[in-house]
Amino acid sequence: MKTMILAAGRGERMRPLTDITPKPLLPVGGKPLIVWHLERLAKAGLRDVVINHAHLGAQIEAALGNGARWGLSIRYSAEPEGALETAGGIGNALPLLGHEKPFLVINGDIYCDWDVARAATALADKDLAHLVLVPNPQHHPRGDFSLIGTEVGADIAAAAGVQVCTFSGIGIYRPQLFAEIGRGQRAQLAPLLRTAMAARKVSGELHAGRWTDVGTPQRLAELDGELGSL
Repeated sequence: MKTMILAAGRGERMRPLTDITPKPLLPVGGKPLIVWHLERLAKAGLRDVVINHAHLGAQIEAALGNGARWGLSIRYSAEPEGALETAGGIGNALPLLGHEKPFLVINGDIYCDWDVARAATALADKDLAHLVLVPNPQHHPRGDFSLIGTEVGADIAAAAGVQVCTFSGIGIYRPQLFAEIGRGQRAQLAPLLRTAMAARKVSGELHAGRWTDVGTPQRLAELDGELGSL
């Protein structure tokens, strides 16, 4: 299974740190944030990696190279300044990811200990997507989606048997989900997922382990302290 790491965001909330360093290369726990993902992928045997980039993308390629030092094969999907948003970036990278088999996608600006080896078996034949969800953090108490058993829905109203959760930024997708997105087209992921949810073709699971959305300098510093003490 191939993996895409999303690394094209500008990181506005992380400024001024991201004025000179792309967010995935910010150090945390003694190594760039994105390297934590690469090490987990290598350990799980997921060796084919695609990384998109836009803001300061040359720095990402220079720092990570072809991935050989981790036993990986890394290829890059360059985007214009301003990037193509999540679904647009994935659609733009489909020639590298392939048009037939499911692939794993991970946000480059999170830290998560979800077992990436599970990606190979997480997606059911009937589904277009499988999402890893997490309990709602303090900075996002309303959540993103509902989880009823293993089915993910767009309705986040609390009800019996419904868990309202936050999307972790980790998902397994079939390329068909992005079939209507042309190369270079900007597109958001949420509308595609909601359409698939309406057709009951999105599954999910709740991850109760460690997860951090590294969206602010404060959260970066807190995670750095936590990982540094391990």
